[in-house]
Amino acid sequence: QVQLVESGGGLVQAGGSLRLSCTASSGRTFTTYAMGWFRQAPGKEREFVAAIRQIGSTYYADSVKGRFTISRDNAKSTMYLQMNSLNPEDTAVYYCAAERLYFGSFTDWHPDYWGQGTQVTVSS
Repeated sequence: QVQLVESGGGLVQAGGSLRLSCTASSGRTFTTYAMGWFRQAPGKEREFVAAIRQIGSTYYADSVKGRFTISRDNAKSTMYLQMNSLNPEDTAVYYCAAERLYFGSFTDWHPDYWGQGTQVTVSS
């Protein structure tokens, strides 16, 4: 069992930046987890945003490629999502997700663990 706690959401103007953090309670096993971010906008289904494997390789949804950067600090058991050039379509609740010893595709990924979510609002 791992607990995930997100932080860093807020209100930002279009074109601005935010950095989200997700800290896991997994301790030294953090390196065994594939980590990712999903988001859910009002009235829409939850969608994949980005993921990072145990070895650090990264994957992005087309809608955020080139604007968002996912990273992880294994010493701090923390994952980050740097979001630049934000636009109102990025407004959503952003969720941190994790799955231990997952090495499969991130297409249609269903992680085992989820954070409580953090709100990101981009004003036009």
